[in-house]
Amino acid sequence: MVDPGGRRSAPRRKNSGLRRAWCCPFGAAPRSPDLRNSPHYQHHPSKPPQKLPPPPYSGGSFHSSPSPSSKRGISIIDPRRILSPDRVSPIDSDAPLGPLPEIADCASITTVAVESEPESLDPLSKEIALVPERSAAEDGACLGERALDLRLSLKGKDGRCLVLELDSEALCESSAFFASMVLKSGQKVSDALADGRKIELTGIEDLGAFRGTIELMYEKDAMRCLMKVGVSRAIDILEVSFTIMFDRGVASCLKYIEAVPWSASDEEKLKSLLARYTIDEAISEDLLARLVPQGPKHSENLAVHLIQSIANGVNSNARKEMQSLVNGLLSESSVYQKDPAGLNKEKLYHICQSCLNSLAELFEEASNSSPVNQMTIAKETKPLIERVCKQVENLNWLLEILVDKQMAEDFVCLWASQEGLIRMHETASPMVRYELSRISAFVFIGLGRGRLQCRGEIRFSVLRAWFGPMLEDFGWLLRCSKGLDMRMLEESLGQALLTLPLKQQQSFFEEWFQYFVAHGTNCPNLSRAFQVWWRRSFLRSSEAHC
Repeated sequence: MVDPGGRRSAPRRKNSGLRRAWCCPFGAAPRSPDLRNSPHYQHHPSKPPQKLPPPPYSGGSFHSSPSPSSKRGISIIDPRRILSPDRVSPIDSDAPLGPLPEIADCASITTVAVESEPESLDPLSKEIALVPERSAAEDGACLGERALDLRLSLKGKDGRCLVLELDSEALCESSAFFASMVLKSGQKVSDALADGRKIELTGIEDLGAFRGTIELMYEKDAMRCLMKVGVSRAIDILEVSFTIMFDRGVASCLKYIEAVPWSASDEEKLKSLLARYTIDEAISEDLLARLVPQGPKHSENLAVHLIQSIANGVNSNARKEMQSLVNGLLSESSVYQKDPAGLNKEKLYHICQSCLNSLAELFEEASNSSPVNQMTIAKETKPLIERVCKQVENLNWLLEILVDKQMAEDFVCLWASQEGLIRMHETASPMVRYELSRISAFVFIGLGRGRLQCRGEIRFSVLRAWFGPMLEDFGWLLRCSKGLDMRMLEESLGQALLTLPLKQQQSFFEEWFQYFVAHGTNCPNLSRAFQVWWRRSFLRSSEAHC
């Protein structure tokens, strides 16, 4: 079908049902003369015609008339449009066109990012334009000036590239390194209208840190900028600032790093950095105070003081937690243990002797062998058994430390010479006296497993002193082991006996045999060690006679 304007329109579909609305930019059927005679059309003279909504898009439709504004990127719908697909309605000349909107001139942009390689997805492979931050008045005064007069090309070791368009004056004022490079390239820092020059740096380790350092030159609030990047990146920026002689960046980084917590990796990286560069002590005094002890080292005295504090503690849970902490600090594999000399042996044994004296006083109190001050009893709130257990745990913990430091031989001698405790063990209640055998158990395990290397007479003296009490208390240890490995105790006790001469072994095994027959399972089972002694004593001797 051809309309009066000579244009071909699409053929109408038959049996289309309801009449479809004609598609126009406003989504509503126009008021054409055809519709005025339609029975569905109702005229409402009292209501003013509604204004049509603006088009949902900014581009011109095929009904729009050409406008000069299209050259400026703005499309305006011409109200003199065709109102009917079949007829051309007369142009309403009474509706004048409004003035075209004006495009305001854009102010100067301080930061521009342009992809230098469209194919590259690397965020560092682009051009960045940086100028110093200015106020609104300063910005307006500098509209006619050219601030970006230097192009800095940075190439990393990994092949990435970063191009920065900079204000050379601010760059050279911040860094003596770049000031020298610009002068060598013939660039006049004071001439902002001269043609821009290009300087290039290659082989950069960390492009991100280098870019962050350059950006820090143009920041008024350097501390706020460093807070955003964090400690690890601030250390990287500090290293770059040292390299390019950016003094203000060095001072800002040191001030920020000193005021925030560090991780272990940050601390090691900072130590390595400060060892390679010379820093003004006036600037780095507070920072170095966090890294280097400002005085003589007293780690041994401090460790002994901590051990003494734990031994005197009254809260059992807190004491156990602090014992684990100190064990970790004093272990050979700990990163905190740097002194090969270890702890002070005399001071440790002084603490051991103090605990033994307290233990003897408690057993005297338990056996009523001496008068006890009533005021002391009234002030004491802990039960006797709990106080005895505390001193036993102290001694076992001290023994563990001495074994780790290979200083426990004297402890074996000290424990073998406790005649007073051995005598009071015979008269004390089994509920209290078995605590002493817990100390003997740790000594026997150390001897049987080879962790305690003592002379033969020392091994014999400690076994002779505490082997009998161990046989009596073994049943109580089975019921109240308190973490003691009883099977390991049995095996280690037998192995400790086998380290003695055969004649001395015989006396101990005979005592054990008689006690085991009388008490059964309440006695340690030394059958394996007994068989080894029997084979060595009699079978080998008979074979030798043959």
